[in-house]
Amino acid sequence: MEPFKWKATETTGEPEAFMLEGWSSALPGLSAGFTGRNGGVGSSPYESLNLAYHVGDDPVQVLENRRILAEFLGFAPEMWTCGEQVHGTRVAVVKQADRGKGQLDRESAFQNTDGLVTNVRGVLLTSFYADCVPLYFLDPSQGAIGLAHAGWKGTVGQIAAAVIKTMEREFGSRREEILAAIGPSIGDCCYEVDEAVMSRVRAALDEGKDVSACASPSANPDRWMLNLKELNRIIMIKAGILPTHIECTRWCTSCHPDKFFSYRKQNGITGRMASWIGMKER
Repeated sequence: MEPFKWKATETTGEPEAFMLEGWSSALPGLSAGFTGRNGGVGSSPYESLNLAYHVGDDPVQVLENRRILAEFLGFAPEMWTCGEQVHGTRVAVVKQADRGKGQLDRESAFQNTDGLVTNVRGVLLTSFYADCVPLYFLDPSQGAIGLAHAGWKGTVGQIAAAVIKTMEREFGSRREEILAAIGPSIGDCCYEVDEAVMSRVRAALDEGKDVSACASPSANPDRWMLNLKELNRIIMIKAGILPTHIECTRWCTSCHPDKFFSYRKQNGITGRMASWIGMKER
């Protein structure tokens, strides 16, 4: 069953959202999900819910879109917290004093950071996408959450494992108790890569593991169709997450340009969706 439930916006005027509804009962006040491209104030080629500053959009409109989303989710806009993503594996631990980093501009964000974890209520962790994979983490027993941006570089660098290790170290999380989810991203139906990428994929897998678990040959010579979602799931299991604790979407961002921004589909000129996870203040 699809874990990310699409919330239509045509009649409500609200921001388009894909809600990770199954987690709402795991921890009181938890909200998690992924945005679509509709329901904001932006104009072409960023229409309309672009949430990232770095793509060239009007920063005033980006900030308004962030306000719209935060208030729709029941968070104050100043709770918005994010990193300046570089397709790496650095994970930042978000403290109370860090709340709001990156909300108003890129310079105040956690620099060179693709993963965020916290156990502080009233912090809305966010990150940005246009085909890359959003990864979500929840430890209900310790009241800790995490979020990671995983393009192919972050995936083979095993950012999923880095988040798990950080939650274990900082919050006393036990790997067998952590819940994980893999959100909307480009699927293996649309994501063709070359042999240079595949060599990194093979290195990230356990020795002797068949690459067919996450990739298949393309119709084009020396090219492969890569399933980044499945590769991240394999890495999560390798890092100690129980397979039954991992939920994975079927949404492909490239297949649905009416609902998602897609870097590949739109030749790099496009906006960015956001993933979010946060625990509301009691």
